[in-house]
Amino acid sequence: MKTKILFIVTILFFSLQSTAQGMPVYDNTNFISFAKSLIESAKQTSQLLQTVKFLKDQKENIVKVNSVIKQLKAVKALAKNNERLFLVVRDDLREILNSPYIKPEEITSISDSFNAILETALEDLDFIDQILSSDFLKMTDAERTTILKEKEEDSKAMVSDINLKTNRYRDIISFRKLQDKINTRETNY
Repeated sequence: MKTKILFIVTILFFSLQSTAQGMPVYDNTNFISFAKSLIESAKQTSQLLQTVKFLKDQKENIVKVNSVIKQLKAVKALAKNNERLFLVVRDDLREILNSPYIKPEEITSISDSFNAILETALEDLDFIDQILSSDFLKMTDAERTTILKEKEEDSKAMVSDINLKTNRYRDIISFRKLQDKINTRETNY
């Protein structure tokens, strides 16, 4: 009977084992590789976010540099226009005023008109110096650039105005010279 019970237990054991699936078996290698890929993805995402932040910072720096370059170009153009103004006044005005065909009472008005243009140019330069060197005005780079561009256009207008006046006075001198030649010519009738 003992053997019979042992035989039945053995048969039941084998029969249960053949019908039952038993404990599920997990493949730990897939789980570990999945965890590793998640960690690697997190690292790449972190690096990508750092790269995006770096690129945004660089874009802001490029915009700032671009604005500064525009400001420098405007200041350079202003300086060039003012240099032209001073050269015209220094050379051409001296020539005009020293002409014997300019009347003494005209010298003051000619000098005053040229001086007014030069004073405006100097005031503009002082204003630009304040804009560029002082944070008191609390301006953005775009606002500074806009003002500098306006002043650049103003200085171009001053250069053309002073050239126009210079040409007008030269024409007056030429006309008076021609008039003097006509009036002092000898007549052989």
